[in-house]
Amino acid sequence: MFDGFTAETLARAQFAFTVSFHIIFPAFSIGLASYLTVLNALWLRTGDETYQTLFNYWKKIFAVAFGMGVVSGIVMSYQFGTNWSVFADKTGPILGPLMAYEVLSAFFLEAGFLGIMLFGRERVGDKLHMFATAMVSFGTLMSATWILSVNSWMQTPVGYGINDLGQFVPEDWWQIVFNPSFPYRLVHMVLAAYLTTALVVGGVGGLHLLRNREDAPARRMFSMAMWMLIVVAPLQILAGDFHGLNTLEHQPAKVMAMEGHYESHPHGAPLILFGIPNPEERRIDYAIQIPKLSSLILKHHWDAPLAGLDTIPDIDEPPVAILFWSFRIMVGLGFAMLGLGIWSLWLRLRGRLYESGWVHRAAIVMGPMGFVAVLAGWITTEVGRQPFTVYGLLRTSDSLAPVAAPAVAASLLAFIIVYFFIFGSGTFYLLRMMNNPAGTQRLGLRDGPIRTARMTELVHKAGEATSGKKGEL
Repeated sequence: MFDGFTAETLARAQFAFTVSFHIIFPAFSIGLASYLTVLNALWLRTGDETYQTLFNYWKKIFAVAFGMGVVSGIVMSYQFGTNWSVFADKTGPILGPLMAYEVLSAFFLEAGFLGIMLFGRERVGDKLHMFATAMVSFGTLMSATWILSVNSWMQTPVGYGINDLGQFVPEDWWQIVFNPSFPYRLVHMVLAAYLTTALVVGGVGGLHLLRNREDAPARRMFSMAMWMLIVVAPLQILAGDFHGLNTLEHQPAKVMAMEGHYESHPHGAPLILFGIPNPEERRIDYAIQIPKLSSLILKHHWDAPLAGLDTIPDIDEPPVAILFWSFRIMVGLGFAMLGLGIWSLWLRLRGRLYESGWVHRAAIVMGPMGFVAVLAGWITTEVGRQPFTVYGLLRTSDSLAPVAAPAVAASLLAFIIVYFFIFGSGTFYLLRMMNNPAGTQRLGLRDGPIRTARMTELVHKAGEATSGKKGEL
């Protein structure tokens, strides 16, 4: 099945496959944890039972998504030692502590308070339960902070030295953690997580409003999701612009590939909206473009010169076609989110937000698009860093463990089979939960932990009853 592929290509495909599965769950749980915090706070402040109903509904969905994210993340991390041991050895003195901090601070914070958030309201009281919910939300944001710091350092490495063994060693932890691209990536990713969650919540709300327009929890969740879209989508577009300017400064080849600029433009570069990259002829075929707009966006001047890939050695060029399309998918979906938010605002002002079935259907269609945008964004980020794992310093080909292609192919095939079975089943279960209205008492997850002592007591009583019936017989 994988004949003809090198060990490097297969190892890259395996990591891309596992990280693609993993990223969708943290992107959802980061936003959903914050949404749960808001719902809980609004219920405590207003006493409106609709907020508590929504909290109880989404907390069960969060529990399943959180668990799937943890499992997929553990599997992904093991590949550093199996397929990428050279990378792990050379970057371990820097990346190892950062990833350990994520576990010791953020993950322990999430895991420590998760049980209280899910099952503890009646046991610890509303105030401590609210604190636990906020800590879970804070933990997810801290987890994103550490992971984005790790990834950003690989994109814009600073604050390091190289020892006699060829390892990157820390010289300034402040520079390492708060590297030049870190603030932009963190803001961009957190906003993406909020948009992803808002689209899911809006899609679920739209589904139940199509079934019953008087469903109070559905109306509330749909309204909150649409408010989030109209507020966060413009912020995300603005954050993306700043992120692009930062990328142009530190990783110009990535921006050249994203824009499809094979050639330099000394008097203003066009913005290519669509086209077909032609790597052999080094051009964009059938290009639909707006003259000089790329220079205006990237340099804020119509006639500003922009360098192209003709200034980059061929050996250092990232794959243009993948970046060209993934970037446009991400940007296109971002504007679609903004369009849905504007449409909902217009209907809200006319008093028809809950009556217009078309906007509810649009919300359902857009429900999974946040995940698609996140995947497209991560593909743009990671493929654009190629052919390096540590940008400009450590090549991907020099990061690979001494493994044979058949071994990597076998593990990749196993991952594909197991992942589609386990995470496919988990996703199907999540969709079943979302298919139920918010007032449903059971979504598949019990409202409290199972008590083995109580189960033993019930079994004992059942045994006594059975013995008594046998005596009667």
